[in-house]
Amino acid sequence: MLLWILLALIALPTIALVFYFMLSPRIGSDPTGARQTRIDASPNFRDGKFQNVVPTNMEMPVSTMGKVMWEMLKGGDGREPDDTIPNVPFDRMAWEQLPDTGFAIAWFGHSSLLIKMDAITFLVDPVFGERASSFSFAGPKRFAYREHMRVDLLPKVDAVLISHDHYDHLDHETVLQLKDERFIVPLGVGAHLESWGVPSSAITEHDWWQTTHVAAVKLTLAPARHFSGRALTNRFSTLWGSWVIEGKERRVLFGADSGYAPTFKELGTRFGHFDLALLECGAYNVQWSEIHMMPEETAQAAVDMNAAVLMPIHWAKFNLALHPGRSPSKG
Repeated sequence: MLLWILLALIALPTIALVFYFMLSPRIGSDPTGARQTRIDASPNFRDGKFQNVVPTNMEMPVSTMGKVMWEMLKGGDGREPDDTIPNVPFDRMAWEQLPDTGFAIAWFGHSSLLIKMDAITFLVDPVFGERASSFSFAGPKRFAYREHMRVDLLPKVDAVLISHDHYDHLDHETVLQLKDERFIVPLGVGAHLESWGVPSSAITEHDWWQTTHVAAVKLTLAPARHFSGRALTNRFSTLWGSWVIEGKERRVLFGADSGYAPTFKELGTRFGHFDLALLECGAYNVQWSEIHMMPEETAQAAVDMNAAVLMPIHWAKFNLALHPGRSPSKG
């Protein structure tokens, strides 16, 4: 009898977790039908999954995985701020009064930004919910800011750009409030958006190196060295990438999540130079250095792509790694 009780105590939570990932709207949906047919035809989709440009090892020994999970659970000094973070409130009036020839960036922590170029406003990877997690009640919680950005504080948005479907870049709660906007996303990500009520007519999906325009601003989805997946079994089922944003006089890269890769030199070769590179510099660790850059690699990537200015992103909002928030250590 005791054995059966122990088995039940193990089985029931497992079954509940499986059903949660099958039924919770927060998880999103997998590509099907015509969307999956288009994915199958992509040169970047092979052996039933999207592939990185260069071989990328994501395997982690069970012993190492257990150690990392324990370290994440127990926490550590300096990984999260002790006090409320003072931040500058978004000035919507100043944003809207910017001349048509002006250029502006508003960063809301981690990888959420507004980019204004040639009078066009892009909202990039907006995550305004409380947690970057599969669950609304558990998982990485945003740091205490003096003022958090909200959808109702945004200016008029011309398009929402998404880099990939991970929870710290694609937020169910935020998308529900943006259902009337135009979305431009990597292949397959539209399945999540449609399941959350975004009309298919408002979604544009791209493969690597494909382009589209919003007014006179040109957008190109470039490769990134990363992965995708929101459920237990759908890793690599949707594409990931970075966005090249080109206006009349300026060129910007939103690098999203990426390990160091030859793509950065290719970007410099293809486009000549960039006025600004928005590149990740947080949530790094030697255990996952092939899918997230170490700080020195972030600097090198900006050099590779001939960027005049580097702005580090992917930090200051969620505790997603083991390194102290103020330290460039290799932990």
